[in-house]
Amino acid sequence: MKIAIYGREFNLSVLSYVQQLFDFLNKKDLEICIYADFYEFLKSKFPCQDNLSTFTSHEDIPKDVAFMLSLGGDGTMLSAVSIIKDSGLPVAGINFGRLGFLATINKTDIEKALIQILNNAYTLQKRALLTVESDEEKLFEGKNFALNDITVFRYDSSAMITVNAHINGELLNSYWADGLIIATPTGSTAYSLSCGGPIIMPGSGNFVVTPISPHNLNVRPIVISSDFELDLEIESRTGKYILSCDSQSVTLSSTTKLKIKKAPFFINLIRLDKEGYFSTLREKLLWGIDVRNY
Repeated sequence: MKIAIYGREFNLSVLSYVQQLFDFLNKKDLEICIYADFYEFLKSKFPCQDNLSTFTSHEDIPKDVAFMLSLGGDGTMLSAVSIIKDSGLPVAGINFGRLGFLATINKTDIEKALIQILNNAYTLQKRALLTVESDEEKLFEGKNFALNDITVFRYDSSAMITVNAHINGELLNSYWADGLIIATPTGSTAYSLSCGGPIIMPGSGNFVVTPISPHNLNVRPIVISSDFELDLEIESRTGKYILSCDSQSVTLSSTTKLKIKKAPFFINLIRLDKEGYFSTLREKLLWGIDVRNY
């Protein structure tokens, strides 16, 4: 079996877990294809296997790879998604970060989790994505899709921006705010949640539009159908604004209009047996824990 491994530079405190992972993969005689930059980083830290095949982009990943392992936190998983694109390649995340909503495999359970995956004791959970486009320019060199959220921000701290939002051609609102988040159900537990947005179950067929520090306090997040298209026009005193697409960002002129809609493909997340969405919520958000004990 051939597997792909994606990662970024990490804190050396987790080096022993990475070594454990590669020792296990070698013992199972699995063929490894590894992200080239990550491979160079690993070789500088410990004597890992020589002459592994590598990839640098979506096009380089061999067609016979069974699944991808992402080593890091949720940010690394989002970066891995930009490599996977529309290939349908299943991905599992080993969490070396903090929260781990996407990278759900604990670093202390690596061998146990991989045995389950190799024995096909898992399910594939399809996650919807967003795309952002503009008639004025090509955005993010074709990597214009997001698993978590697409967000517009004010360019600096001097003044808020006005975001004129239309849904399917009908005016939704003109937001006077620091910015606006358009989040998928996956991203509803990320930035949107910290700005007061609701938690949306994956597969619900919805997105959420969440303002960032709105000037009008009665403006609240709104849940919309994922079949709708959202058009944004931004007014800014500086003539600029910032657009982010998961882990990517770019500065745009305020004359640049945006169209945001559901992506034409899904990302397949590997979820181990007995690993439920609500159990993850309870664990990560500390539901049911009496905070008076802390």
